[in-house]
Parts: sequence; structure tokens; C-alpha cells
Amino acid sequence: MTTTLRPTGPLQTAADGTRSRAYDVCVNSRPVGVVRLATDPGFGREAGVIESLRIDEADRRRGRGTVAALAAEEVLRGWGCTQVHVSVPPEAGIAQRMVEAFGYTERSRNMVKDLAGPPPALPDGIETRPMTREEFVVWEAAGRQSYAESWIARGVPEDQAHAKAEASHRDLLPEGLDSPGVSIEVVLRDGALVGHVWTARRELEPGVSGWYVYDVLVDAEQRGHGYGRALMLLAERVAADAGASLLGLHVFAGNTPALALYESLGYRTTHVNSYKTLL
Repeated sequence: MTTTLRPTGPLQTAADGTRSRAYDVCVNSRPVGVVRLATDPGFGREAGVIESLRIDEADRRRGRGTVAALAAEEVLRGWGCTQVHVSVPPEAGIAQRMVEAFGYTERSRNMVKDLAGPPPALPDGIETRPMTREEFVVWEAAGRQSYAESWIARGVPEDQAHAKAEASHRDLLPEGLDSPGVSIEVVLRDGALVGHVWTARRELEPGVSGWYVYDVLVDAEQRGHGYGRALMLLAERVAADAGASLLGLHVFAGNTPALALYESLGYRTTHVNSYKTLL
């Protein structure tokens, strides 16, 4: 039997050049599943995404998904993509094993915490205030560069990484500190600034709104004193004060201290994000 992908509609091309298309997974022309492919608007036209891949229950455990995934990579190569990205829930064990078997590398995780009860208290001696406009100018330029470097360190081509950083800051902070639904707070100890946290409203899942931690950083000389935990507790307070019941974040693979902190605070992984270079 032959497993192939059959388009269910025309190739969609957005104004920025990104593409998307849905396909039926077919066995001898009989539909047995669906797959949706796209290019990542954050990274540009050379970054492909397998947005979804589903095989009907009756046709599972017969290698249909494996062939469909390989065929999807071939389609993305034909689009000129040099990388493919996938995002898999941790409970999807079969899909995660397939991703690992196909040579994908974990790049990051999305996590979320349910906010219940009163906002947490901050440690004694901690002060907070909004970031000033003077601080914002310095932080915003350094933040774009640091964000790009984080992607470059995890296999993203340099031009795509910088494009991602520029687009993210442009889209998320269109009016700087005055951008709606945005909070950038700093934490101080004995009057000295020790770190900052950037949170904002965001759709965490389709139809599910909450708040999101976009950036949290403790100054290098102040690390190891629990300020990271204080900043995350501050993020919870900001989100709760805004009426949010969920707080999400993104953590890069290899950032073991941050992952351990988030897990200790009650965050759970919702998706494991991986990538593969298309040769």
C-alpha cells in the first residue's frame, strides 16, 4: 500500500510571504488522516512547521504517521525550508518518540501555571516599581540582542534569529512602555535594582486567554540570592491583579536552573518544541 499526501485546498500565501496548506494523508487514495504545514511567521519563509498530524484511530500503528511525517518534510523542502519545527504535548508519547526517532532536537518548552487563591507575598525587603523610560531604552536594545543570541545558540540561523527578535519586540511592544496590556516591573533590594520581569496579556491556547512572562532576568552580580523566585512571584501578582487565572511562559532547553525554578513554583509543561535541519 502507498501512503501519500493529497492537498485539500490551494497553497495559502500571506502578505509577508509565509505559506500554509492542509493535506489528507491517503493510503491508495483513501483518506486516513490529515496534516497541516506552514512556514513560521516569526522566523520567516525558510522555517517550516508541521502544525498538526493526525491519523484516524483505525489506521494507527501501521506506520502511516511515520510516512506522512517524512512526506511532510519533503513538501517543506520543496517550499525552500531549511528547518522544520514541531510542538508536541508531553502526554503525546507516541508523537514524542517519533520526533526523537526522526532526529529532532528539543529547543524549548511552553509552560503554564494555574493561578488560584490570593496573590503570593513577596520576600521581605523586596521593593517593586514600574520600569522607567530611561531604563526601557537600555533594556529594550539589550533584550533584542539577547533574545536573538538565545535562538542562535539553539540552531536558528543568525538572520532568522535576529528577524525573530525584531518582529517580537515590534509586535509585542508597539508603543513601548505604553503598549496596552503590558507590564514591565523591576525589583529592588536596599534601593538597588536587581532584576526585571515583563508580562502581558496573551492567548495561551486557541480560545484560552491569560498572562505571559515574556522576559525575566536577574542582574548577573545579584544571582544566587532568590531574586529569580521573587520576580516570578511578582509576575503572578501582576497577572492576578489583572484578573488572569493562567500564567504562561517559554523556557529554552538547557536552562536547567530556570526549568527547576518554574517546576518548583507549580508550572507544568504544555508543549515540547523541537527542530530538525532539512538537508
